[in-house]
Amino acid sequence: MNELTKAEEQVMKYVWKLEKVFLKDIVDQFPEPKPAYTTISTVVRVLVKKGFLKFDTYGKIRQYYPAISKEVYFRKHMKGLVGNFFSGSASKFTSFFASDEDLNLTELEKMKKMIEEKIEQLKDKNE
Repeated sequence: MNELTKAEEQVMKYVWKLEKVFLKDIVDQFPEPKPAYTTISTVVRVLVKKGFLKFDTYGKIRQYYPAISKEVYFRKHMKGLVGNFFSGSASKFTSFFASDEDLNLTELEKMKKMIEEKIEQLKDKNE
């Protein structure tokens, strides 16, 4: 799967948020000063070509929708990140975040709870 550029990612965030959109809807999501309509149109065409967006045609107008969910893209993107920067080691990745001083106790407790729940699921599966 291709990675998204920053501009493509921004457009996809709006499409994921709204689910079904016309080009005007995407442009309306951008803060002022809004990018040119033609610029967004070009990004959308690239996203269709890359397989991130699909569309339905109504006369001369297209309604776009995601061809891939945000979760699926994020999961694949994170696997690449862990592979490239942490030698494919989930524990090195976790250690990196655990040592981040910006994390507070509540966030660390939430992470711990999620990991413990996943461990229990895996144990139940293997029994």
